[in-house]
Amino acid sequence: MDTLDVLAIVPHPDDAELMCGGTLAKLAREGRRTGVIDLTQGEMGTKGSVTLRAEEAARAGAVLGLAVRENLALPDSGIENRPATRKLLAASIRRLRPTIVITMAPRGRHPDHRVAAQLVRDACFMAGIRKTDPDSEPHRPRKLLHAITYREDHVKPTFVVDISADFETKLAAIACFASQFDGATQAGEVYPTGEPMADVIRHQSAHYGSLIRCAYGEPFWTQETMRVDDLMALQVETF
Repeated sequence: MDTLDVLAIVPHPDDAELMCGGTLAKLAREGRRTGVIDLTQGEMGTKGSVTLRAEEAARAGAVLGLAVRENLALPDSGIENRPATRKLLAASIRRLRPTIVITMAPRGRHPDHRVAAQLVRDACFMAGIRKTDPDSEPHRPRKLLHAITYREDHVKPTFVVDISADFETKLAAIACFASQFDGATQAGEVYPTGEPMADVIRHQSAHYGSLIRCAYGEPFWTQETMRVDDLMALQVETF
């Protein structure tokens, strides 16, 4: 299998679409190989079924132009960051060999979201240790990004990706999960405002876009400070 440029690792089918779907669509449109690992099958969801959600995830992946979408079938609402799950996820990371990994914000409403953020970080590290699995080649992603969309209680974004040209694709991918979102006003980290959920997402994306002076954006946070080599190339005017 060809290696991936960017891999999103998220707890539930539809989390990637909600949190970083515009960025994944943009990367695919620009010729990058992208993928998603859904850690669970979403079997604890009130609506839909495992089979239906898998079908919806496949359709959404096609909309986003993903090269790979896989499911680890960990227990929904029961993800644990322990040696066995780290080893399982590290094996997938070694096989797909992404340069960049995207995962959830360190804070979140759903326990799986918070646990997944630390599990993914630890599995990325363990994937680079040879003795994690002597029969496979070590690989450690170069960069881990936390998608902090909708998490206004967290931290200021390290950077925001301009998804203006791909925002409607993001919405189309989200709409593939009809079993979850038809008539919905909230989901995952999307808090209700009384408006249809698609409108909440549009307004939030416009807010993030305004931070970098564009129509729509998706925010990300990194634990490490970002480096700048050329001050004259800095974007987003102060005045």
